[in-house]
Amino acid sequence: MTNTAAIRVSGRLARLADLSYRRRGRVVLAWIALLAATVAIAPRLAGEFSAEFATAGSESQTAADLVARRFAGTSGDTIQVVWQADAGARDPAVLGRVERLLEQAERLEGVAAAQPPRVSRDGTIALADLELDRPALDVPAETGTRLIELAEAASSDGLAIELGGPPIRNAQEGGSPELVGLIAAAIILLIAFGSVVAVGLPIAIALFGLGLSVLLIGVLAAVIDVPGFATAIAGVVGIGVGIDYALLILTRFRSSLAAGADPRAAVVETVTTAGRSVLVAGTTVVISFLGLFLLGVSFIYGVAVSVSLAVLIAMAASVTLLPALLAFAGHRVNRLRFPGLGRVPAPGSETLAGRWSHLIQRRAWPAAILGTIVLVAFAAPAFGLRFGFPDEGNDQTGTTTRAAYELVSAGFGPGANGPLLLAANLPANGADQELSTLAERLRSDPGVAFVSKPRLNEARDAALLTVVPTSSPQDAATTELVHRLRDDVVPQHENSGVEISVGGLTASVVDQSDLIRARLPLLIAAVVGVSFLFLLAAFRSPLIALKAGVMNLLAVGAAYGILALAAEGGRFGQLLGIDADTPVPPFMPVMMFAVLFGLSTDYEVFLLSRIREEYLRHGQTSRAVADGLAKTARVITAAAAIMVAVFLALAVSDEIFLKLLGVGMATAIFLDATVVRMVLVPALMQLFGRANWWLPAWVDRFLPRLDVEPTSNHDTTRS
Repeated sequence: MTNTAAIRVSGRLARLADLSYRRRGRVVLAWIALLAATVAIAPRLAGEFSAEFATAGSESQTAADLVARRFAGTSGDTIQVVWQADAGARDPAVLGRVERLLEQAERLEGVAAAQPPRVSRDGTIALADLELDRPALDVPAETGTRLIELAEAASSDGLAIELGGPPIRNAQEGGSPELVGLIAAAIILLIAFGSVVAVGLPIAIALFGLGLSVLLIGVLAAVIDVPGFATAIAGVVGIGVGIDYALLILTRFRSSLAAGADPRAAVVETVTTAGRSVLVAGTTVVISFLGLFLLGVSFIYGVAVSVSLAVLIAMAASVTLLPALLAFAGHRVNRLRFPGLGRVPAPGSETLAGRWSHLIQRRAWPAAILGTIVLVAFAAPAFGLRFGFPDEGNDQTGTTTRAAYELVSAGFGPGANGPLLLAANLPANGADQELSTLAERLRSDPGVAFVSKPRLNEARDAALLTVVPTSSPQDAATTELVHRLRDDVVPQHENSGVEISVGGLTASVVDQSDLIRARLPLLIAAVVGVSFLFLLAAFRSPLIALKAGVMNLLAVGAAYGILALAAEGGRFGQLLGIDADTPVPPFMPVMMFAVLFGLSTDYEVFLLSRIREEYLRHGQTSRAVADGLAKTARVITAAAAIMVAVFLALAVSDEIFLKLLGVGMATAIFLDATVVRMVLVPALMQLFGRANWWLPAWVDRFLPRLDVEPTSNHDTTRS
């Protein structure tokens, strides 16, 4: 098919590819115009990033609702202002400087009032809480930034003022994982292709996708709750899949040129083969993320839509913008080469991947057993996962939140960094004695270090008690205390007419953990089920679709195991700056599941689409597996290496949960591209033989066609 007059444009993708070739200038200009319009308009429509971490229907949400209704102007959340002075925390000069800071803080948006300070027993450390008029996570970033500036300006001459709380944590600047990921991806692409032109095209696609998605996520924040970290996750996923999809298409284009096709024919063939794989793979990623809506946690919706948007943009750019750029490049796609890099094997020569596949296929049973054992071994530590939210004691050394945590712990105990808030709905005749009895019972609990005096509202129909645990917010003992108060202490007052709810940020995390743990099986079942049906329609094989689901679940399990090892704070965790046993945020495993299941399916589609294409040519399973692996190993290896580098780039973030997320996903992608794709897939497909392609005729008639390869006269899948 070297004569352009002989091109047969069939199907929508073929017509799209031919249009992108013929109107390549207009296509590129359309994408540039879209980006320019988004840059001009999106900032005007953008909203504030925010996240409601409360769990609907939970006891902590009931407490928050009571505070909002009965205590006007306060949310119950606070920012901590803690100071230490050589002259003593009560020194008049010190107090004067701190009071001026507190007065300035009260004028900032989100701050309701400053509470009187508490002083430690030795008189060296003092703590004043800034009450907030809204949930801590809804306080503008500018407020946190301004408070940090005020504290730094007041800290001198033997006085150190530090700040703690979510608004301050969010205001602290971190590294840029997207930039680090792009640099790492460029280096890997250069090694894989050896051509500056070939490297530039996937990077261009990734930059287009990153620019559009970041701007549009800002607009999305005006419509739904989107947490600030959603841009980091969407950014690295968007960069990763954007480069992966571009890499798959670019590799197929170069192969077509090497086989003798002219650029127009190569573009059409590429989009109708690799382009189909991109659409199927990207759709599975979107399915995985939209499955997060099953959890019923509002801020996760924002993450799910943000990442799905980034993936959709990457898909669209890969099948329209990239073909247009390839049309401009033509045979020059291999220009500006670096000697010794990116060599393409001569046609007909057996590659290292081909020889590896033959080796695995000859020893299929041992390979399948060993590969499964490796994945199960990596997954085993996952049974030790402990849910919770890492407290500020895990923040980077040198940050004000880490310093505040250490000062508060030294002066008032670690539990003062995450107090519980008990909200009581009182009967009309009051309940002073009942509140006093409750406070005494709370003080007698061995897990409680301090209980404040009951604080009544003006109508005297509601009260608040602050309970400081003896353990830190992330300690398992604090979680046990929350459950003990709810199960043992509070029920003793049910007959008094006083309705008590245990709330606060720490209790909210406990509630969220319980909810996600209960709904995680539903998420897994729904995503795996829908993905099975989608892959079944794409590959016309129940066995292949089932195998893909099982293999992907093993890869996700391995990621959970690595996550658990890192969170334990041993030598592995210390490499990430995790010094002690740390709980895993409850939303992290579900996000990891969505990312990893989707990306694992990506690589499955890349590999199996080529294997099936080879099988449709000659009808020999063993040969098709070896040829398919040989022709895709290079692109899958490069794609996986890019993903590993992009996810490891999350380690530059100051957020400990992003560090954990990055190392867990990077390890899982590595295992997926090596153990799963290079060992288990060829071994199992060799063992299954012709059963790989079995499909009952009635199912074939029922299923829609989503073929990821050209049709062929050798299609023997029906039975």
